[in-house]
Amino acid sequence: MPSAANPPHECTVFFLPGLGLDAASAGAIAAAADPRLRVVGIDLLDRGRAASVEDLADTALERIAAEADGGPFLVCGHSLGGKVAARVMTRVLAGTEPAFGLVGAVLLAPSPPTPEPMPDDKRAEMLATAQGEHLSRADAEAFVAANVAAPLAADLHDAAIDAVVRQPASAWRDWLTAGSLEDATRLVGVLDLPVVVLAGDDDEALGADAQPDLVADVYPRARVERMPGVGHLLPYEAPERVAAVLAETWQAIRAAAPVVPTEWGRVIASSRVDVAVRRTLAQRALVDDRDRAPRTLNRAQVETLRALAALLVPQGEGGTIDLAVRIDDMLAEGGTDGWRPVGSPADPVAYGLGLDAIAAVWPSEVTEQRSLIVRLITDGIDAAGLGTDGIRSWFEDARNDLLRMWLAHPASLARIGFDGFAVGGTGPRPAGWATIATGERETWEPSELGKTVVEDAA
Repeated sequence: MPSAANPPHECTVFFLPGLGLDAASAGAIAAAADPRLRVVGIDLLDRGRAASVEDLADTALERIAAEADGGPFLVCGHSLGGKVAARVMTRVLAGTEPAFGLVGAVLLAPSPPTPEPMPDDKRAEMLATAQGEHLSRADAEAFVAANVAAPLAADLHDAAIDAVVRQPASAWRDWLTAGSLEDATRLVGVLDLPVVVLAGDDDEALGADAQPDLVADVYPRARVERMPGVGHLLPYEAPERVAAVLAETWQAIRAAAPVVPTEWGRVIASSRVDVAVRRTLAQRALVDDRDRAPRTLNRAQVETLRALAALLVPQGEGGTIDLAVRIDDMLAEGGTDGWRPVGSPADPVAYGLGLDAIAAVWPSEVTEQRSLIVRLITDGIDAAGLGTDGIRSWFEDARNDLLRMWLAHPASLARIGFDGFAVGGTGPRPAGWATIATGERETWEPSELGKTVVEDAA
């Protein structure tokens, strides 16, 4: 039987259902899912309440914290679940939750953080059907029929009707009169991570025509995929396509960034790690946006820096950290080490001058590139404006910056076996260590770091 340390899957998908639906609406998606993915449906309305986005996020995060294994996870939110997903992801990336591993999202006709664009007459019509304890089966059938582009297969049709009937009508009333009208944009802000939005052509308020404008300000990396012949109930109308996009999204992320091992993810999610540290590591673990426009350097300078990084800090096989993009961000945010040689310009200017000088003499052969790097370290090359020491002092700083960017990533910390970030914690006292010895570890530390003292005694 697979252990928690060696799960049979690579990534977990936490599915947040839409209004009137429950965890079971993830069933067809789970059945079609890639074996590398574990799909976990979450009942957002199991308490019969949908009073606010924050309440629903609380419910989702309790389940995510309980089900997460420390490995990477995607959030998949449908309709109401899409609005909740934005708040869930914000809180995970803020480090306030005992969860780690968020890598991206696939959203299905998501309700936006802004008030949901629902016509008043439709809202009134839905409220009229939700006055008892539960919707009648006839009203549930009408709801499903109004939200699909074509009749569902018999088994999916019955499953959707059953889900709608199960949900307390009080949750419908709460959502229609409060939750859907809530403006959570300030709570959510900007979520700069990989996101795919699937939306049907036959979905009026939250469909393919509406989604680009609804998601643009929140998800700068969002890709909206139009789904012809599909309405609003994507988990039932197009589960195979949803499953395929989940697999494609995970594969793209996995290929583009290093994966933090599950045991290390569990340590980061634990109470041994301070909120600010967890926040920093969660954000550093996100895959880089390699296509975005540079913020300080120009594109040619970024490409030169990438070429240097590949030789100076080789990262091996698999996904890699885009060190050049991260240095560009560092320069834009003023996050450099704060000192420079006398006569040298400020770091953003120095980087531009240094990279331009290197680009002018950069050879095409790798052997010659390595020789040039040695020359940059020893004799230097002409680089006007870089001060009395020319390019050598700047290049030393650049090498240090590249290494710092690599080492700051939680996957890199795992690679070198450093868990010193887990000695603060959220308790009244720092967590600290009780055992520090070669080949020994405490029970909370990843198993690759050695045997525990208890194991040694046995």
